Formats: sequence, C-alpha cells, structure tokens
Amino acid sequence: MQHKISIIFLSWLCAVQSACADLSLRDDTGQLLHLKQTPQRIVSLAPNATELLFAAGAGARIVGASDYSDYPEAARRIPRVGGALLDLETIAALHPDVIVAWADGNAPAQLQRLKQLGIPVYLSLQKRLDDIPATLQRLGQLAGTGDVAQAAAAQFRADLARLRNTYSARKTVRVFYQVWDEPLLTINGTHIISDALTTCGGENIFAKLPALTPTVSIENVLQADPDAIVTSSQDAQPPARLDAWRRWPRLSAVRNHHLFFVHADWIDRATPRILKGVAELCGLLDQARSNH
Repeated sequence: MQHKISIIFLSWLCAVQSACADLSLRDDTGQLLHLKQTPQRIVSLAPNATELLFAAGAGARIVGASDYSDYPEAARRIPRVGGALLDLETIAALHPDVIVAWADGNAPAQLQRLKQLGIPVYLSLQKRLDDIPATLQRLGQLAGTGDVAQAAAAQFRADLARLRNTYSARKTVRVFYQVWDEPLLTINGTHIISDALTTCGGENIFAKLPALTPTVSIENVLQADPDAIVTSSQDAQPPARLDAWRRWPRLSAVRNHHLFFVHADWIDRATPRILKGVAELCGLLDQARSNH
C-alpha cells in the first residue's frame, strides 16, 4: 500500500511540476539544452545569475552560488562555489541538475570542464535592457516557475517603457561613462549601460569604439568634452576616480558640476534592479540638462 501511495504521489508531482518530463530549451546565447527533468538543484556561477534566478521564482532551488551573490538576502545563505576561480570539486559534489553561468563573465575553460562532467550549462547573457525580461521568462521555463517569471518580466517591461517614454526624447546629454581609472576604461554602444544612457536621453561619446569596454586616454575625454561624467560606486560617496577629473576645470562636466555616480549594484548588474539605476541615472542627466 505504501509503495502504491508513493507511485501516486510521484505521478502527481510530475503532473504538477513537470519534474519527470524531458525538457529542451535554448539559453540566452541560443544554445540548445536537453535535460531529463525540470531542475530541482541549480548552481549559479555569477551574482547577476543568482539574482535573476530568484526574480524568476527559482531561488529555492539554488544549492550553490558564486561569491558576492548577495541579493536578495536569502542568497547570502547559499553555499559558495568560488568566484573568478571556481571550485569545480565543490560544484560537482552538489550534484546540480543544471548550472547557470554568465556568458560574458565565467571562464570558458572552466565551463567546458563542467560540461565534461555531464552537467548541463545554461549561459545567461544580457546585452540590452530588453534582454532582461526575456531571460526571466527563459529561466522560468527552465525551473518550471513560468507564472512568477512572466509576472516579473511584465513588470520590468512596463517600468522600462515608462522610463523611455519619460526621458528618451529629452535634450541629448553627451556622457563619458567611466568604468575604471587605471587603465581608463569606458563602454561602447553595445554595452547594456550604453542602452541605459540612451533610455535616459544620453549619448555615449565612445559608443562607436569596437571593444565592449575599451581603453581610452585622458586626452580622448578632454577632446570629446562631455556634458557629464558618470561612474558607479558601492558607497554613498563619490569614488576618487570621479573627483580626479577636477584637475581639468575647463572640462564642461567639471565646470558645470556634472560629475555623477550611480549605485554599483543598481547599474552594474543586468537584473531587474538595474531599473533603479536607470531611474537614478535619468534623474542625474536631467540635472545636467537644467544646468547646461
């Protein structure tokens, strides 16, 4: 009798969660994944992937996460599997059904080793703001949490549309977005932050450079003379790399006090929270418009 009850329960579980059915889907790069069942054990290899999984309703299934996976609060309690250098033995010991990795962040050689162990790898990739809700929907399909993922995607699209409708057609503000100081790094037009600038009516002065995060010189910036300089910061205070531009008082961004920073977690991670960063960025560029 107990065995019969177990079979009935398993059949019910399969029907409700599709936990026993084969699953085929494409990840964000178009790679086709074949899984024997809806994953119950997921390992996330990047903080943004962890956050996306939670937003898609799959947070409870994450059994291992990369260093700095700190949002939402529950992510902090997930066992760590390393950061730039992954602990492959720990990952394998967690017996994941699938691994969610960051296509632009995790080392291809390490991902290949995980694939050789027979673990399916889903590659997460967001190049534009519109890619975020699409990822949420795919992760919902992956984890069998489609309703939660669909609702999150719809909310993101609605909020993004409001920002675009409000700011994108306003007077253009020419922006130098600074990633780092030594070397002096910026972003080109294919970077998701450049899409955020466009959403806010900003123009990335280095959009046409070929590299995603190109190196530029101080002379390049001085010659372009942007209306505003923007960077990110983990703190509530402007980072030193931003204040360093005050050495060039004739630079328009310095002369008009248009040296801005956005909270790093809100702009550097391609997750639903990026819209907080975009909203903050739009407000800052509005300040530049009013003072220009």
